[in-house]
Formats: sequence, structure tokens, C-alpha cells
Amino acid sequence: PTAVMGGFNEEFLALPRDVLISVMKKHQRYFPIQRVGATLQGQSGNVSGKVSSQSSVSSDPGGSPLLPHFIAIRNGDDIHIDTVREGNEHVLGARFADANFFVREDVKLKLEEYRPKLSSLTFHTKLGSMLDKSDRMLKLGAEIGAMLGYKDAALVKNYARAIYLSKADLVTQMVTEMTSLQGIIGGEYALRSGEPAEVAKAIAEQYQTVPQTKEGLVLALSDRLDSLVGLFAAGLAPTGAKDPFGLRRAAIGLVQPIIEHGVKFDLVQAIKLSAKLQPIPVSDETQKQILDFITGRLSVVLKDSGYKHDVVEAVLAEQSANPAAAAWAVKQLQAWVSREDWSTILPGYARCVRITRDQKESFNVNEKLFVETEEKALFKAVQENVKEQPVTVNEFLEIVVKLIPSINAFFDKVLVMAEDQKVKENRLGLLQRIAALSKGIADLSGLEGF
Repeated sequence: PTAVMGGFNEEFLALPRDVLISVMKKHQRYFPIQRVGATLQGQSGNVSGKVSSQSSVSSDPGGSPLLPHFIAIRNGDDIHIDTVREGNEHVLGARFADANFFVREDVKLKLEEYRPKLSSLTFHTKLGSMLDKSDRMLKLGAEIGAMLGYKDAALVKNYARAIYLSKADLVTQMVTEMTSLQGIIGGEYALRSGEPAEVAKAIAEQYQTVPQTKEGLVLALSDRLDSLVGLFAAGLAPTGAKDPFGLRRAAIGLVQPIIEHGVKFDLVQAIKLSAKLQPIPVSDETQKQILDFITGRLSVVLKDSGYKHDVVEAVLAEQSANPAAAAWAVKQLQAWVSREDWSTILPGYARCVRITRDQKESFNVNEKLFVETEEKALFKAVQENVKEQPVTVNEFLEIVVKLIPSINAFFDKVLVMAEDQKVKENRLGLLQRIAALSKGIADLSGLEGF
């Protein structure tokens, strides 16, 4: 193979940077070239043939602008290389001319003016048009923003506007020609339409796995949740290796940003809110299937991050509905199971769980019914160390560590299943209180060595 460098008309640098790159990389299989050490913030453009000073939302901040050159690879030697170069330059020039025409035509309308045309674009026959989806996203976005605790008036206004305009670029000529540019072109056109930079940025990053801005986060969550809930309700859940609507990717795109942004988010509530907005019924059973599906993707994300399988499953058994909290709990629990003294912590707590988990009744504890010194000591230790229900793995296991000596002494000296029914139930009640400390945090019974 032989590399050949070609060039193109500098006027095309006025096109959005991602348009140029997309044409070169995806359509022509060329290598774009950008200037090393330049101080400008990426390529931006207008349609007048002059390079704009305004930075494109799709640009890499701090990145060098593109140069009017490219590198193509020829499968052969360098014989007649000039002819090969000219041929590639001619093809690329025609491609750029088409793109320039599409952009020039598109910007004759403001981005907002394209939105009504979404009614002609079907999302799914059972779920309506892309305009219907966009309207659902707008309503859901208001709920999601509130769930995330986003109360700043400017932020609320910006993410609502971003959601409103988010799908408008789907009916532009540029995106119709190059679907990979959806969102990116929307961000470009939003800026050219005079929309705030925050709105344009959110639109541009809506298809990224993890949007960086709060506006982009609300937009992405609204979009992905609407797709998951609606398509599951329409009977289009992935089966085996088949996932034509990319719902596995959507589920990962739901949990990953929540984890990265570290925000509290109740998936059960969010699914329920989205279900109410769908044009078709979403049964409780379907909502549970959606949650289980998302939990499965959350499990994959956490395991791929290097956490142990049993640690991930232990946490998700108790708090799968809150991805960021689950991720934090997994991190804490992995640190605990890696401790040298873990083998002295888990067995004692495990004995409390194993002896009580088959009990169908919860028993009250009456201090007056304690007989043995060791059970009185354990009760005292619980009273002193458990002031309220722990909410994190660290809080829970720090309590357990303090109880372990008393737990071990209790099991060494006390017969739990006493002949006296009241004494037996009282002892079981005490152990149930200890076993219940992990409720809502993690199910340690699945851990290695339990």
C-alpha cells in the first residue's frame, strides 16, 4: 500500500468540522489532517465561504483546526501517483460541494422550523412519529430534571429548550444524507439559529454515551428512557443476539451517565413516569421487565469496570434501582472483601443471617427474657452501636465489625433454639435485628465465603 496526500479548496473549511471529517473518514476512507500546536478551538464554519470565528459545538476544545489536506491509501505502488491524487481530490471535492449545498439549504430555516416536519417521520407504528416522541421527551424531561434536583431557572429553561429542538435535525438534508451526524448537526444549526450555547451543546452531545453537561444529561435520559419503555411495551424487547432497536446500548446509555455524574436517580419511578406518557399500555409486569433489563446492563457496566462478580450481584440484589448509589456501594464492598480481616467479619454476620432467613415471622426483642451473659452482652452491643439503620456499605460493615466479638461469643455459648419458645423467639428476634442491617444495602449471602 502507498500513502498519497491530497488537498481540497480551503473554502470548504467553512463547513462544520464534523461534516468534513465524516465525509473523509466514513465516505472516502481518508485520514483528515489538522494543524499541530494551533491555538484556535477547532474548526467552525458558516455558509458564506469565510471561516467563522465562532467555535463549533462539535469541535474538540483546544483541538487544532483541520488543514485543507487529506491522506489516502492506495493499494499498490506509486506509479501514476499524481493521477491517483487528482482522482481522489476530484471525488472529495464533489462530496464537499454536496455537503456545502445541504448546509446552505438547511440554514435557510431556523432549527425550530424543522420540528413540525418530524410528524412525517415514524418512530414506531405503535408509538407514533418522532414529533410524538419529542413531545413525550419534553414532558418526561421536566420530571427527570426535578428528580435530579435541577432547580436553577436558567438550567431548567435550557434543558427544556434542548429537548424541544433535539430531534429537529433528523429532517434536515444534511442528516438525511449523513445520519451519523444527527445531534452534531442539530447543535451546529442551533447555534446558527441563535440558540444559547448551552442548548446547542446539549443537542450536540445527546447521542454520546455520557453527555458532559447537565442539560445534555436530562436530554439523553429522557430520550433513552422513552425508547426503552415504549419499545418494550410494543413487544420489541431484545431476544438473544437480536437487538434491532439498540435497546442494550440505550440501557447502558441510561446507567453510565447516571454513574458518571454521580446523581441520585430512581429507575422505578422514572420508568413509571415514562409509562404514563406512552400511547399504549405499559403493564406492571412490563415495567418490571424493563427494570430487570436495565439492571442487567448495569451489572455488565460494573463488572466491566473491574469489580468482582459476586460483589456486584450482592449490591444489585438490594439497590438496583439507583445506579450511582449501587456503583458507590460496589466500590465500598469490594474494598471490604479485599481486607485481610474479611474472613473474620463475614462468617459471624453470615451465622446471624443463615439461622434467621427461613423464619416467616419477625420477632420482637424483650430484654427481660435474656438469660445468658453472652446474649445480654450482644443485646447491649446492638443497642450501643445501632442508633439508626445504616445507609451505606461502610456504615453497615463498621457496625458489624463492632458486633463481631459479641456475635462470636453468643454463638459459642448460647443455644438459639431453646426449648422455651419465648426464649427462642427472643434470641431469633435479636439475630433478626442484626441480619436486617444490610437491608437496602447489599445481600451478602451471595458473596464468596458466606
